[in-house]
Amino acid sequence: MKLYCLSNDPNKPCHILTFREITVMLDCGLSMQSLLNFLPLSFVPSNRLLNLSNYMPPDVSDPDLEGELKENGERIFVDSPPEFGPPLDKLIDFAQVDVILISNYMCMMALPFVTEGTGFRGRVYATEPTLHIGRLLLEELVIYIEQCPKSSFSSQWKNYVHKCPSPFKEAFMPKSWKQIYNMSSVNASLSRIQMVGYNEKIDVYGALQVIPASSGYCLGSANWIISSDHEKIVYLSGSSTLTTHPRPMDHNALKNADVFIMTDLTQTPISNPDSMLGVLCVVVSLTLRGGGNVLIPCYPSGVVYDLFECLSAKMQESGVSNCPMFFVSPVADTSLAYSNILAEWLSTAKQNKVYVPDEPFPHALLVKNSKLKHFKHIYSDGFSTEFQEPCVVFCGHPSLRFGDVVQFIELWGNNPKNCIVFTEPDYDYIEALAPYQSLQMKIAHCAIDTSLNFTQANKLIKDLKPTTLVVPETYTKPPVSAPNLTELVIHNTPEVNLIPYKWGEIINLPVKRKQGQLFIETDVASKIVPVEIKPGLSLSTVTGTLNVKDNVHKVQDILDDQKLLNKNVKYEWGSVNINEFKQKLFQEGITDAKVESLGGNVVVIHLQDEDALIQLEDNNTHVVCNGDEALRTKLRNIVMQCLKTF
Repeated sequence: MKLYCLSNDPNKPCHILTFREITVMLDCGLSMQSLLNFLPLSFVPSNRLLNLSNYMPPDVSDPDLEGELKENGERIFVDSPPEFGPPLDKLIDFAQVDVILISNYMCMMALPFVTEGTGFRGRVYATEPTLHIGRLLLEELVIYIEQCPKSSFSSQWKNYVHKCPSPFKEAFMPKSWKQIYNMSSVNASLSRIQMVGYNEKIDVYGALQVIPASSGYCLGSANWIISSDHEKIVYLSGSSTLTTHPRPMDHNALKNADVFIMTDLTQTPISNPDSMLGVLCVVVSLTLRGGGNVLIPCYPSGVVYDLFECLSAKMQESGVSNCPMFFVSPVADTSLAYSNILAEWLSTAKQNKVYVPDEPFPHALLVKNSKLKHFKHIYSDGFSTEFQEPCVVFCGHPSLRFGDVVQFIELWGNNPKNCIVFTEPDYDYIEALAPYQSLQMKIAHCAIDTSLNFTQANKLIKDLKPTTLVVPETYTKPPVSAPNLTELVIHNTPEVNLIPYKWGEIINLPVKRKQGQLFIETDVASKIVPVEIKPGLSLSTVTGTLNVKDNVHKVQDILDDQKLLNKNVKYEWGSVNINEFKQKLFQEGITDAKVESLGGNVVVIHLQDEDALIQLEDNNTHVVCNGDEALRTKLRNIVMQCLKTF
């Protein structure tokens, strides 16, 4: 079993797991840290951004670079449509991926990059909320970028990143960045998804069984249990033990795994989500009472539902309930609607409200009472009429590089009464604000991440008792922000075999197929006559036709006409001598055999003229000849001639 790491961000994971000749992709997260290197997109031209000075690296005089880089203070930005860091595509051909398992809607943003234009023909599995809310996030992202088209696309700057000042020169592999997909690719990739329910058993080509189990992180989020007849692998991504609106985490399904892959732990290991929520409520109340407005950059789903609930209650207590809340997103109305109809994916407390009947979330009542107003954009019909200050505005995008948030910062940025509150943990708020400096509005950092922290993760590992634990290498070291807090790591204990990995690595996992299941037809089984060769051990030969389809092995009785041809049945055993094999190929007129050793007793023989490959292993032989059955039979017979018989 091998694990490939295709993402450099543990919180936007993408892995490949190969086992029993099946290739499984675990999540396809999209790294968006690259966005922070670009200037914001504004659908209302900003004189301040247009008048930024051009930047040219020292000792560089490339006319093609002129105007591509801009300078604000000591920061360098690219003046071009933003680009994203897709999963690494050099380690494996996406066309070879058989199955993609999606853990939650935040971990599917790279799906169009993986499935479209790559030859991908596999299956994609996700829960219903993951599909529906993931669609909203993908659509919002495309709309935000397409509504502000740039007149030109810059690319020359990628050749000079190393000559630029920090933090720009630390950009991670900018030459691999890509522009965002279009809506056609989004729809095509989403059409491939097959919806599954919690604890539903899904057969993967007869070789594996996969089961999604609730992870407690967000609506429809799942951990995946991957099992064969004799092995169990658990993939844990985006999980939470906190009591919020999703269905609680299912612990029992994760116990006693042979391999436990853990990723997507908290991005705010030092802070507590409850205390951050408390600070947020206080900041909002004080700002509104002082006559200022509050801007909260957010995604259109997730923790924002809990913020509506908590803030509305706190504003009532603080006497500022007359201040409206605005939710501005191209998918705001759909997001609010979905959250109220996906009852089966909610916590028990939320579900019980549905059966009263009552809306599970208070934002439905807030909308009815005009306390929460939602619009697609700030230029949508009715917004200017309904808009009043002071107010609280929830809008995207949390990177501050596109979306309606750009206009609100331009509108409110010069008033110190106003406040921008960062609740999403995905981006460094200082880097996010860099192109807007110098701002007069207050800044509050209240990042709320409900994912497992390191204390919870270590306790979970102790309770679940996996044999082997696989984690990103960064989880074995204290966070950069707190290098002295050595407790903020995944502990290496004698009871568990800990294997760290990093971006671009291929890890061999200690799971090898030692046993398999074989079905024998009654007619064949009745002819088996065991012979005891020593006390407690009996052997018997079995004569039949081995049929292998979708990794299900069956031994069937030989047909009558075949029985006549197989009166003198021989049983082959042993290994193939390569020199003898090449000699027999030569005798059959095949003279162009090229032998390559892949290590571990694996040998590949390439027949160029015949366009065929033969891969010889200890327990397997594969003949690949593009459907030429006559050639396959010929090569099979030559292999059999090189084995010993009895």
